[in-house]
Amino acid sequence: MELIRPSAEYKDSYIIAMREFQNDLDFPARYRDVDADILAVRFDDFILEEIEKSDGKHLSIGFVPETIFWFVDKNEYIGRVAIRHTLTEHLRQTGGQIGYEVRPSKRRLGYGTQLLKLALIKAKEFGMDKVFLTCDVTNIASKNIIIHAGGKYEGEGPGERDDGPRKYRYWIST
Repeated sequence: MELIRPSAEYKDSYIIAMREFQNDLDFPARYRDVDADILAVRFDDFILEEIEKSDGKHLSIGFVPETIFWFVDKNEYIGRVAIRHTLTEHLRQTGGQIGYEVRPSKRRLGYGTQLLKLALIKAKEFGMDKVFLTCDVTNIASKNIIIHAGGKYEGEGPGERDDGPRKYRYWIST
């Protein structure tokens, strides 16, 4: 298991994982409007865009530069992590400096714990002595992963939407 920069080598596995997310009841918004057939055709462009987000390119309004890593096991895409370069007030409330996800078919197998452990090593390499993470209060698995990684509970805050779940907030020393 390792963290790598996005790579076309994992195209087929990534697209299968994306479809899993789209069939999941609580999938990340980034997959909502993605057409797998179009993505397959322009996958090299997609990879470049993911990599260039660390330089502040291809970001939605209000987003900060982030370095994206893919978590792979052998030849399979398992999940992703984004390490955000700065902590804005919005991220302080709802997003945190590290956002991670594990594809639905690979959950509850220990991958989330390993993914966050490796992400914390990368954050340390980026010069971050501590990082801020959030998770939905309904996401018990993520809460446990964060606590297992040394997360110190700061409190509970608002969610991303008024009708959505509130957020637990944690600090982790790298």
